[in-house]
Amino acid sequence: MKNKRFLLALFAMIISAAGQAQTTAMADTMRSNGKIYVVVGVIFLIFCVLFTYLVFLDRKIGRLEKQNNK
Repeated sequence: MKNKRFLLALFAMIISAAGQAQTTAMADTMRSNGKIYVVVGVIFLIFCVLFTYLVFLDRKIGRLEKQNNK
């Protein structure tokens, strides 16, 4: 239950931080060249892999805790 709350809070912070991002000269340059989509894609991929790893790790730890309690 605590893990789900933590992940939800983390997701909310990421979304709010992305919403408050300010436009800079570098972002304008990358956007005009079309490279901003590559950057956003790589960041999204990193977060997806990290999230998937944390979910599998949580499941594995949960199974080990159940085995340890028996």
